[in-house]
Amino acid sequence: MSRVELLPTTVVGSYPQPDWLIDREKLLANLPFRVRAEELWRIPAPLLEQAQDDATIVAIHDMERAGVDIISDGEMRRESYSNRFANALGGVDREKIGSNLDRTGKPHAVPLVSGPIRRLGPIEVRDLTFLRQHTDRRIKITLPGPFTMTQQAENGYYADEAAMAMDYAAAVNAEIKDLFAAGADVVQIDDPYMEARHDKARQFGLKALNRALEGVSGTVAVHLCMGYAHVVKRPKPNSYEFLAELEDSAASQVSIEAAQPQLDLSVLKQIRTKTVMLGVLDLKDQTIETPATVAERIRAALKFVAPERLVVAPDCGMKYLSRAVAFGKLKAMVDGTELVRETL
Repeated sequence: MSRVELLPTTVVGSYPQPDWLIDREKLLANLPFRVRAEELWRIPAPLLEQAQDDATIVAIHDMERAGVDIISDGEMRRESYSNRFANALGGVDREKIGSNLDRTGKPHAVPLVSGPIRRLGPIEVRDLTFLRQHTDRRIKITLPGPFTMTQQAENGYYADEAAMAMDYAAAVNAEIKDLFAAGADVVQIDDPYMEARHDKARQFGLKALNRALEGVSGTVAVHLCMGYAHVVKRPKPNSYEFLAELEDSAASQVSIEAAQPQLDLSVLKQIRTKTVMLGVLDLKDQTIETPATVAERIRAALKFVAPERLVVAPDCGMKYLSRAVAFGKLKAMVDGTELVRETL
């Protein structure tokens, strides 16, 4: 592997949506949405898709200008990382809304599952195709994980959550295969509830993840985090409860946040064979990191994982940041990574 191929930079998924597209005051005032929230959009429905396309082009160009190697579409079409996909599935009640506890322990409006979960057709394939048409860089797209969607829903149909998770997994599996067929270089599964509810994840979370990846050929990352910095105000632990288990997953990459929680990077020894997507940008701190700070965080990780198995990324999605701060942080990430590459 040449020096320029080492330590590829990427994003976790989301990028700030423009103020002309979405009501950021409403976005910032609410926890991440589990049901659809059309009231967030500033653009009338007949023009919304065109506006989201334009915002996607803006996000692509920002990531390219910052120098990011593997880019996403910025998730411009989503009110939150999971709700667009989860609410497009069959089995979700179209008339009633459910309730469940969020990861902070508070009741939250969620999809009500009143029938068998089924994928009715492609959900994000157009998003991926649009992204592919507008960049020649490597591209990734994200999907919510089956365990997380199970935890973000009210079960009104299945005998138990494990059975529901397996049907979510089948739906994700079908979508992943179509996304790779449409040209994705990386598909990322966002499954943060495997960390938030790690005891339950040990019962059926890994099984659901592996079912979602059954028969999949392509680079798949699984993203675990401790919650958006904008939402989770309490100090985050400096270690993961659910990490070693992912060695037994079919995913090829494991994405974790490390900057904000000041992670004890010795935990990386638990990931012996997977590529580590390391969070090096603290999204709670509105100060833009210097390249030297980013380089220091990368070098600290290289004590525990070889450079051939390290991908550099923000801690989490960037949707709650201002665009100026998000761009500045991405540029610092790229420049800091180059400082490390020069010494390899």
